[in-house]
Amino acid sequence: MSERLNYYKAAPVAMKAMLDLEAQIKSLSIPAPLRELLKMRVSQINGCAFCLDLHGGEARAAGVSQQKLDVLAAWRESSAFDARERAALAWADALTLLPQSRAADTDYAPVAAEFTPQEQVELTLIVTTINAWNRFAVGFRNAHPVRR
Repeated sequence: MSERLNYYKAAPVAMKAMLDLEAQIKSLSIPAPLRELLKMRVSQINGCAFCLDLHGGEARAAGVSQQKLDVLAAWRESSAFDARERAALAWADALTLLPQSRAADTDYAPVAAEFTPQEQVELTLIVTTINAWNRFAVGFRNAHPVRR
């Protein structure tokens, strides 16, 4: 896979806005392990190898168990996730697959039951931001480093 362009060099002001947004994500009330699970799940759906590689390490550093990372693609069939994680993951799936899901009430009800209105907005911002990053990385073919 060949990189199409370096988006940081091509549009530094635009990318500064993305980096500033990412920095703000870290100050939200959503705990780092859940933030990283959401980033991993959205990146799985979007097929973003660069973000999966990056956030896998960040998820482990934040305390996400290897088992959760191993079964994340099949989170609905796994008992490794608690009610809050399941609600957040369902919301992430619904927002990432918006044309199919239309963010149905069945996806919103669990997130509304488990999270405050502020947290719901924060979850949505996390999901929105990683979706944007995935579009940069996949669209411009940003390759992850290969470790041997």
